[in-house]
Amino acid sequence: MPSSISIANLVPKENLSAALKLAIALLDRLVGVSKMNQMYQQHNMQGLSKELFATKLLEIMNIQVLGHDNLQHSIPETGPVVIASNHPFGGIEGVILCLLVGEIRSDLKVLANQGLKLFPELSDYFIFTNPLSEKDPKNAPSLRASLKHVKQGGAILIFPAGRVSYYQGDKKRVSEHTWNRVIAKLITATNAQYLPVFVSGKNSRLFYTMGRIYYRLRMFMLARELLNKRNAKITISCGTPVKAKTYKGENTTRHAALCRVQSYCQDPQWQMTWPADKQITQKPIAEETSWQVIQNELEKLPQEQHLLNHKDFDVYYGYQHQLPNTVHEIARLRELVFREHNEGSGEPIDTDHFDATYTQLFVVNEQQQKIVGAYRMGRTDELLKDGDLSKLYLAKMFKFGPQFVNQQRPCLELGRSFLIPDYQRSFQGLYLLWRGIGAFVCKYPHYRTLYGTVSLSKLYSPRGVALIKHALISDTKGVEPFNHFDFPLHHELIDYDNQHGLKGDLSPLLACVEQDGKDIPILAKHYQKLGAKFHCLGIDKSFNDTPGLLLSVDLPQAPEKLLKLYLGEQWKDYKEYYP
Repeated sequence: MPSSISIANLVPKENLSAALKLAIALLDRLVGVSKMNQMYQQHNMQGLSKELFATKLLEIMNIQVLGHDNLQHSIPETGPVVIASNHPFGGIEGVILCLLVGEIRSDLKVLANQGLKLFPELSDYFIFTNPLSEKDPKNAPSLRASLKHVKQGGAILIFPAGRVSYYQGDKKRVSEHTWNRVIAKLITATNAQYLPVFVSGKNSRLFYTMGRIYYRLRMFMLARELLNKRNAKITISCGTPVKAKTYKGENTTRHAALCRVQSYCQDPQWQMTWPADKQITQKPIAEETSWQVIQNELEKLPQEQHLLNHKDFDVYYGYQHQLPNTVHEIARLRELVFREHNEGSGEPIDTDHFDATYTQLFVVNEQQQKIVGAYRMGRTDELLKDGDLSKLYLAKMFKFGPQFVNQQRPCLELGRSFLIPDYQRSFQGLYLLWRGIGAFVCKYPHYRTLYGTVSLSKLYSPRGVALIKHALISDTKGVEPFNHFDFPLHHELIDYDNQHGLKGDLSPLLACVEQDGKDIPILAKHYQKLGAKFHCLGIDKSFNDTPGLLLSVDLPQAPEKLLKLYLGEQWKDYKEYYP
């Protein structure tokens, strides 16, 4: 093992002529490697284990690492994992990440460029490659070794840009180079989890200036840049590990770009916290309504308001004046469910004056003697007879103009939907509600358009809500929220959206920013399948500033298989009906 740090460590011994040794000695002094070697010698760092070398280097330079606990907590302790980071400094971040990741994964290997041979004590970590050239045939053994290591359940760390971040004139900012497609191959070919990492910070202004003069000068300045990180505080941020199956398609160029932007999603400067919830005194939930009382009301309903029967379930629609106790129980259950998502009113039941004018559609389980779930539906042709928009519940959240569909034709405004906890993870509950909606529109086929909101809940981070907003919403005339959600995308996400679009990659983007790796709400996915158009996102001030997506569905244009599923045998009659 070499007893000093020198550029000579990068050159095979048989090629080191006397003239080359002299030139390297001059170059070592010019680019700051000699000063690094002085530190190396002064503190007796020769021959230390890789862990002790990294620890001692950080101690000598008095570098404080922030965010290490969250990083180490996020690293899967077993199984194949690919960890990738941006490369803001060109050296010290590699030492930091090797140390922190290696403490959790003793099997860590690092796919690195030849320049890191400067530190012989760290060589056990590395699989050396030339990331600057994807087509370099010398990279093939390195790639094979990396794939084998991860396939065998190992952990690998990679800096896919292959070079330190630099000033990019077209972006007018310091940014990462395009990421090497090898990261996509490592993830998909090994079925590995991917952990995106972001290291905050920049090099000196001189570094970027010299790089703009001639790009190779950046490499010669890296040793000096490492030394000037003395007494620095370096923040490491990471996302939630993303499973390989979350990624779609086989376009490795796009996949690598997605992994890159997932790293930038962890930038602490692209963070926002929700305002503190209003201090609402949570009153006790109202007592459950006797099933006998509910059953008595159901028996008095006109037969036509019994929409369907399915196994142990029945679906009805009715009105508060017909079903006062049943609607009271629906409102009790709404409050119970909404409190789970921090959206409750704090009152014993979730009710308002709209319960008296809206249609209640609900599912009951006769055998279990309980209400399973419900929708509240506003029939706009009846509610807007006098043109008073305040009779619409959603007019509290959105400013509806005359161009919006609810003033162009009869619509059903859907809202306040819920399923009790036992049915929230099953397909059956949502299926029955939509069978009920299907039966209702077949009975009243002039309702061609459904619109409403999907609550995103503040269980989503502001980053997640921003991604959903920008990925799903299409510009719509005639409607805007009274209370906007103002949190712009990170500039790197904007670039990615312009080039690739966010919609197709929303799931993996959400997976890396949400602590539990969740996707968009199930109801939003359901509306997507129906061909929904998402119009805007507003903040509901009535329920703890909860964000909600406004959408509409042109039901006759929904996929035929879904019309058959929810409308049954009458689907064709409904589709061909002309008001």
